[in-house]
Amino acid sequence: MRKYETIVITNPDLDKALRKTFFERVEEIIVQEGGVLIRFNDWGVKKLAYEIKKKVRGDYTLIDYCGAGAVVDEMERFFRIDDRALKFMTVLLEKEADMEAVQAEIEADQAKQVEKDRQAAAEEKKAAPDAAAEKAEVAEADASSTESTETSPDEEEAK
Repeated sequence: MRKYETIVITNPDLDKALRKTFFERVEEIIVQEGGVLIRFNDWGVKKLAYEIKKKVRGDYTLIDYCGAGAVVDEMERFFRIDDRALKFMTVLLEKEADMEAVQAEIEADQAKQVEKDRQAAAEEKKAAPDAAAEKAEVAEADASSTESTETSPDEEEAK
């Protein structure tokens, strides 16, 4: 098997659901053609050097995978047909990929993702009590400000 990397620039105006279906289809193509997906690396939205299909920004994604030439042919055919892909480029990284090294790379990426998810969950838990305390402070401040601005009926008659 050969090791490839493909950079795809997609329309930045796509919502998450359309992006997800696009990259699920790419993953399907790799698996159907007997390839192995190593990773999707989302680089985010960046300014293009020149306009492509009347767009000045593009959403860049790097796809690492192993497979035969048929995988590349089918993926590039899909990119040409689908309007969500603005541009793409495929590069051959290794003519003979070491599958043990590829498997180790996949496992390392999965471990990184698990750790990243754990950190995000920990930060979310940490932020949740802070947000609740902040809401309570705001509610107290609102209550005290309405109390101080309200006048009793006796005071209104005196005016």
